[in-house]
This record gives sequence, structure tokens and C-alpha cells, in this order.
Amino acid sequence: MALPDNANKLTNGEATSFAEVIELNVGGQVYLTRCATLVSAPDSLLGRIFCGKPGGGGGGGGGGGGSLGESLSRDGKGRYFIDRDGFLFRYILDYLRDNRLVLPEHFPERSRLQREAEFFGLPELARSLAPRRISTQNSITDDACASDCDESSPSSETTIRGGGSGGGGGGRRPGFITVGYRGSYTVARDSQAADAKFRRVARIMVCGKTALAKEVFGETLNESRDPDRPPERYTSRYYLKFTFLEQAFDRLAEAGFHMVACNSNGSAAYAGDLSEDRIWTNYTEYVFFRE
Repeated sequence: MALPDNANKLTNGEATSFAEVIELNVGGQVYLTRCATLVSAPDSLLGRIFCGKPGGGGGGGGGGGGSLGESLSRDGKGRYFIDRDGFLFRYILDYLRDNRLVLPEHFPERSRLQREAEFFGLPELARSLAPRRISTQNSITDDACASDCDESSPSSETTIRGGGSGGGGGGRRPGFITVGYRGSYTVARDSQAADAKFRRVARIMVCGKTALAKEVFGETLNESRDPDRPPERYTSRYYLKFTFLEQAFDRLAEAGFHMVACNSNGSAAYAGDLSEDRIWTNYTEYVFFRE
């Protein structure tokens, strides 16, 4: 039987009704990849969707692959739409290409990426991203020492091959982290301090090396303003997803940092005239260091 014009053959010789190059829209992020890449793991969700034969032949399971593909939504430009995290899908695609995954150093989204791996039906990748556990006081599991291995390695990336992980540890690197915040408070007339009304801290900013900031604050570090920054680069564009200074101090203390300096300045302004309350604004920075 002659195949349709838009059919192509996969690496295993089987025919599929999908084009050789597939355009995907994952959570608003557009990806172009070969159909053979998407079906490299036949038992995965993408493998079952895009492994269909022309004429409705069975794919990797759960009905014909063609019907699964047709059930996918399309965006305004006809691309297959998958309502998942578009940023993390790049790592799913990398894993399908090479059967391994290389992550940036101190990658803060391991738990979210594990959830994506489970959704796309990649159990081996999901196991590799499982939470790290300490087995005994003096013995750490392979997953638990992964961050220390990253510290001692000259490479700025963590490689995940199947379910295994590296061994060997290293000391924590020294460095500075600066925590700053801007706040305001109102003092009643005649500067009566007892009547001061403090406002909530709007944002806590973090300055320092990217690798150190990710190590200390992990998933609580908001990277939306400065994504994919090299680990050895300094940055002042990070801020935290919470607004409690004590929580930031606890994380720094747990990571072995101690405060070495602090600085604060403020200015006063009147809300309207001298008879009204005085509003103060201040900016404060705390410098932490780990030997």
C-alpha cells in the first residue's frame, strides 16, 4: 500500500503519518524537533502519540498513534500544543535526544522536572531526579552527594545518565552573598517612635555568584529577570519568592554563612503638610561570608 505524501519512516523502519519535523508549542514555548526524537522512547507519552502508522495502525499503546496525535490541541499556527511547563520541556527534549540529561550546576527545579518526567512517561529520568536522602550520619547516598560533587568539579553542569549518579564529595566553596531590601514606615507627628507603623518588606534582593545563590536559596530564588546565568558570574538581579528576612537568614546560617557587615540609610518625607504623619523610606543591606 502506498504511503501518504506526509508520511515518513522512523529509524526502526516503521512508517508514521507525522511529518519528519514536528513543531510543538509547549506552554507558549515553541520547539522544532525530528519525529524520530519524540519516539526514541516508544513507551513514553510522546512516543505513543507520534509513533502511529498511517491508516490508524497501533502505536506504542492506548489506541492508534494517529488518533492520539489528532487528539492534541493546535495553536493558531497549527502547531501541536501541550499544556506543560515550556521552560522545563527543553530538558525533556535533551533527554530524548541523547538518552542522558545535562543540568546546570545547582539546578533549582529538580522536583518540578521530576514531575514533568513522570507526566511524559520517562520513569528512568524521574528516578534520577528523586529527592536526595542521607542514609546515615557519616554515609551519604549517591543522590545526596550530587551537589558536593558539582562543587568539586570544574564543570558547571550535572550529568544524569539513566538512574545513576556520581560519587565523591568536596568542600563548600567560599564567597560573599549580599541580602538587601527596601522598606518604609510612618512615624506619627512630633516623631513619636511609639506610634511608628511599619510596612511589609516588598522584596528581598540577593547579590553574589549565581552558584552560591542557587545553593543557598534553591527553589525560593526567583530567576525570571536573569535566566540561564553562568554559575561563576556575579549578579544583582535575583530576588526571593518570600518576604521574611528571618527566613533568608536561617537559610544562610544553615549553609555556613555568617554576617560580616551591614548598612542602612533612610530619608524622610511629609505626606502633605507639616501637620501630617512623616513617612520614612530606607534601604538596608546585609553582607554574609562563608570561609
